[in-house]
Amino acid sequence: KRQAVKNVSFDIGEGEMVGFIGPNGAGKSTTIKMLSGILYPDSGSLRVAGYVPYRQRKEYVARIGVVFGQKSQLQWDLPVLDSFELLKAIYRIPEETYRRNLDRYTEMLNMGGFLNPVRQLSLGQRMRADIVAALLHSPRIVFFDEPTIGVDVMGKEVIRSFLRELNEKEGLTMIFTTHDMQDIEKTCRRLLIIDDGSKVYDGSLEGIKSR
Repeated sequence: KRQAVKNVSFDIGEGEMVGFIGPNGAGKSTTIKMLSGILYPDSGSLRVAGYVPYRQRKEYVARIGVVFGQKSQLQWDLPVLDSFELLKAIYRIPEETYRRNLDRYTEMLNMGGFLNPVRQLSLGQRMRADIVAALLHSPRIVFFDEPTIGVDVMGKEVIRSFLRELNEKEGLTMIFTTHDMQDIEKTCRRLLIIDDGSKVYDGSLEGIKSR
């Protein structure tokens, strides 16, 4: 047997934007999947915003957003707007909230020109659409697992600026896993490093640079 995550413990405050990094196989995605309620821990305790994610999954997922860079929640053969409408129905988003979020986020991410079928989008365009999809229902906590993977330099900068603005202006709590250190440097003030399933650092970006 191999333990994917071992005795990892941390607290994240409301409105924090935390970079969660480590090498391949370190346990990052497993931790994110536990925090988002997809997996349940074999031992220990886990609580997010007052919920136990894997026990109160239905109520909990209505209050969080999740973006997996390698797994889209968009419908492959449908226009992006159709996927958004489907999510509106699933989350029962009021029309006014849906329209406000859709207009604002698509404008901030420069998406006006590519709301066509998902299979016709570039990777960078699809990632931006996936980010909007995760935010339409106004979650207060968002998990990003490799949201800029394969995205070109310009696309990455658009995504980073968007996430910074959401965090600063709306106080969204964000956990951000990535292998691109520029993603972390340009968005996060706090860094969590995990290796071989264990936490090896929890502190400021400046602190890890000085070490």
